[in-house]
Amino acid sequence: MAAIDEYDRFDGLGLAELVRRGEVLPAELAEAAILRVRLRDPALNAVILPMFEQARAAAAAPLPDGPFRGVPMLLKDLIATVQGVPTACGCRALRVLPAPVDSELVRRLRVAGVVLLGKTNTPEFGLVPYTEPEAFGATRNPWSLAHSPGGSSGGSAAAVAARMVPLASGGDGGGSIRIPASCCGLFGLKVSRGRTPTGPLFGEFWHGFASEHVLTRSVRDSAAMLDVLAGADVGAPYASPAAPPSFLDESRLDPPRLRIAFTARPMFGAPDVPVHEDCRRALADAASLLAELGHELVEAAPSVDPEACARAFVVVLAAETRATIEQVAQATGVPAHRRDFEPATWALGLLGRATPASEYASASNLLQAAARAVGNFFVEHHALLTPTLARPPAPIGALQPRAPDRRLMALLNPLGAGWAYRAGGMVEQLARETFAYMPYTPLFNVTGQPAMSVPLHWNAEGLPVGVQIAGRFGDEALLLRLAGQLERARPWAGRAPPLAGVGAGPAEDRS
Repeated sequence: MAAIDEYDRFDGLGLAELVRRGEVLPAELAEAAILRVRLRDPALNAVILPMFEQARAAAAAPLPDGPFRGVPMLLKDLIATVQGVPTACGCRALRVLPAPVDSELVRRLRVAGVVLLGKTNTPEFGLVPYTEPEAFGATRNPWSLAHSPGGSSGGSAAAVAARMVPLASGGDGGGSIRIPASCCGLFGLKVSRGRTPTGPLFGEFWHGFASEHVLTRSVRDSAAMLDVLAGADVGAPYASPAAPPSFLDESRLDPPRLRIAFTARPMFGAPDVPVHEDCRRALADAASLLAELGHELVEAAPSVDPEACARAFVVVLAAETRATIEQVAQATGVPAHRRDFEPATWALGLLGRATPASEYASASNLLQAAARAVGNFFVEHHALLTPTLARPPAPIGALQPRAPDRRLMALLNPLGAGWAYRAGGMVEQLARETFAYMPYTPLFNVTGQPAMSVPLHWNAEGLPVGVQIAGRFGDEALLLRLAGQLERARPWAGRAPPLAGVGAGPAEDRS
């Protein structure tokens, strides 16, 4: 590649086409990506485990002739494992423990021809919607270094928005692809439960709430990568309905006229959560655009109890967190101790240990009933439009536990007093406070439906504010058609944060 600035102009498929035409070598793309990480990441702290030598070796060797041959990519440091490379999951206890195998997702990425460049920052075990783990430090938003890129795929989102790589992997168990996509001005699709693999080390991850996919600048990259990743792996506990012949082809087609519901009413947590005017404006703007494109817009929302759903979600998550802590102890051979985990993680694990199995089962049943109600709503509607978040990107540190909570954890954690957290209303507090920022995304992790954050709006401060569109279970194809239509009507991939210009010329999109 003759000039350093050429790399920034292309999405993943655009770079792969350059390789296919012989205009650039995979090794040149790898060096361009490595240079950008070195120049841009010091301000962001997105890449916490570089794999530059492995990337150089892979780019110099013959690569499979897949749709992303030679394209540099980063992996979220959580579910996706690379044999011999640590998967720290944002946890100090796992920083040096090498993974025993490539995950199935990584295996499929290699077959597609990507060059894996490194691993990106995530909060401890992906538990929160911001990326500020004690083990690795805070990741910052390329649009404003004073703000968070969201979480838990915040490192991946920051790297893609800063044009270090055109795409990066993410996982979504409560909004962790859609939240950072909204905060960083990217396209982020959470796929249907069972659509992409989590094996061989994981099966039902977070009670089936979590799924793996990517964050991208263009819809077509997300669609093409879904063609690569879709399909249950051996022994998977779930499988989505049959995929179309090509998600990429679907994304190029306009959808038929759709009946699209829209609402700003919070669907998870306290029903009276204030919704910021920027988010309301983004919703209204998206609804207007969809109407202009010929769709029928109806103000409506599923009939669910947002507070009960949030409480049940916390109960499940607390139990899952306790199980994770015990799995870390088993993997490392070191008994679990609070010094190896963040105070909030340890406290949630104590709550999980103090929660009766019957309460876990009741929470599961409640969430399944909510999923039935939401499914019935989608019989009458093709899609549901909401804000992605209730507020614009949060300042760094704004979502961290408050001082009184930190003092309480300092008191109770050494005592192992999960019963005190339970008796003191920790479930209700977390249900109320955690989802005040994200009252729209977790519902579709519960139901297993596909949902996407689409970057159609920037506020007066220049920060991205996404909108969420959810679809029927198993119907990513319709969502990708709709996303492609929106992208063609109002292109966004050419918008770049100031940091994306570091070490390169002006960004001109060629996605």
